[in-house]
Amino acid sequence: MNQIPIGNRDLIRAINLSIILNTIKTHGTIARAEIARLTGLSPATVTGITAELIQDGLVFEKEPGDSSGGRRPILLAINPHGGFVVGIKLMEDHALGALTDLEATLIVKHSLSLSENEPLKVAQTLGQLVTELLAQTVVSDTTFTEQAGENPIAPAPRLMGVGVGLAGIIDAGQGVVRQSPFFGWQNIPLRDLLQEQVHAPVYVDNDVNTLAFTEKWFGAGQGVNNFLVVTLGRGVGLGIVANGQFYRGARGGAGEFGHTVVQPGGIACTCGKQGCLEAYIGDHALLSQAQEAFQRNELSHLPRTPEELVDLAEANEPAAQAIFSHAGMLLGQSIANLVNIFNPERILVNGEGIRAGHWLFDPMCAAIQEHTMPGLRADVDIRIEPLGDDAWARGAASLVLHELFESPVRRQREPETV
Repeated sequence: MNQIPIGNRDLIRAINLSIILNTIKTHGTIARAEIARLTGLSPATVTGITAELIQDGLVFEKEPGDSSGGRRPILLAINPHGGFVVGIKLMEDHALGALTDLEATLIVKHSLSLSENEPLKVAQTLGQLVTELLAQTVVSDTTFTEQAGENPIAPAPRLMGVGVGLAGIIDAGQGVVRQSPFFGWQNIPLRDLLQEQVHAPVYVDNDVNTLAFTEKWFGAGQGVNNFLVVTLGRGVGLGIVANGQFYRGARGGAGEFGHTVVQPGGIACTCGKQGCLEAYIGDHALLSQAQEAFQRNELSHLPRTPEELVDLAEANEPAAQAIFSHAGMLLGQSIANLVNIFNPERILVNGEGIRAGHWLFDPMCAAIQEHTMPGLRADVDIRIEPLGDDAWARGAASLVLHELFESPVRRQREPETV
């Protein structure tokens, strides 16, 4: 079993490097003396580590800052083009990849179809996707050069890692897909299979967790120590950040929000149980309810997609509005339970399901208000965030950025078994 070697010099240096890197990232531009003051590290330590970061291309020097007297200090900033990161959203029939810089800014994206779901074949396709993303990247002075006073920042194009997000129960520490609802996989070492293809560090996690990484490092979760990410669409997912750390459970199974039971003995769910939240508010569930309403002559036509069901609600068809209203009530009731359990500062609701707009969210908010324990509702800020497919791939890229910016002490890695 791996143990953290207390007092190990390399570990202490890695911790200090992470502290300094995060301080620069947080402040945008900052002088070495200010880093020393904010972190409590010695000026010599700051000078030595920042020199290393500059040499590695992760940090660069910018124009001198303001001075209260004497020589103006040289400012430091994160070099967003100090390396490349690839994020992949793996779905049942295709994989969407995004190449980003160190600020998770999308540079280029590409997708490939999956011809089969055998694990090695999928890993080979993902390796091909990484290769094609890198090949599409045109590194030029105009694209990857940033002016810092008189000195341009030279690009340092290198692949720092690949992150993969997919639905299911993922042991992120081991890079193992314990259970995949789309592929029927069990205990597949996807990380190792892909690392053999790309020869770079690979990180694998549940796709909703990847969105939580993006929110924490670059989005609405910055500076928020306790927040939840709820995703709506084909499934219903949950990402958990508690006390500033990502919570995955004992072996990666935390966050199966869609499989909490809202109606014992109710509708059969794809997981094999009955009455799961997902079986009532997932995209497939909504369309099934619409089909039943159509058969009762309550809808003017049968919607084939969730978007068409939204159109019927917008056209003031009561049955369509009722479907979303009931789903919103169940969602709000379930989110209230999350508030009562986690007492989060913020809940971010996103995913394809937010297309339903106020037809879903008005009853959701009413149910949250009704079912949240008095005193806790005022603590939480609930935000609806429209996100496209790119966000999922960028989220997967943030798995790699998490490893770059997070302190070694705070990284949650599952212990390796002997």
